Amino acid sequence: PIPRRPPDDAMSRHHTETGVGGPRREHPLLDRPVVAALVGRQEVAVGEGGHDQADYGPMIRYLSLDWIAALAAEVAESAQMADAAESHRIAVTQVVSDGPEGDVTYHLVVGDGAATFGAGPADPEDVRMEQDWETAVAVATGELNAQEAFIGGRIRLFGDQQKLMASQPVFGALDAVFSSVRERTSYE
Repeated sequence: PIPRRPPDDAMSRHHTETGVGGPRREHPLLDRPVVAALVGRQEVAVGEGGHDQADYGPMIRYLSLDWIAALAAEVAESAQMADAAESHRIAVTQVVSDGPEGDVTYHLVVGDGAATFGAGPADPEDVRMEQDWETAVAVATGELNAQEAFIGGRIRLFGDQQKLMASQPVFGALDAVFSSVRERTSYE
């Protein structure tokens, strides 16, 4: 079962009790690419490696249904994701609030040799991450470090942290499949 989100006034207490976040504490989870992979963190600048925008197709808005569909196709076709799904099982929901298209919820489900990415929550859900649009864009574009956002309470994590930490290879593979979609994503 996934813990229910605590009331906002209990958020600081919840983070302290579970060992999540807190001033000057580095959370081992965020030393790895989990959060950054889920928000589509930009690793390579457009145009690097001899490519330009024409190589990647039309621009798509970050977190739009078109963006989610593009990533769903990339995840479904990824041999790396299928390999990670052979030995890992996790279902993650990402919620981004206050965006240009309202609140956006999407998920990644991995297990039994298959990986899916799509709109809506994972069912069942092992982990949930919540953040606002401003934070998601800042992390995705590299303007904000995911670990700093997490420690500062701008990214909130609920659910099975141990399972999330044990699934690091999944998020390494996910970060790799984001590359072509990243190159044609606009963050407006």
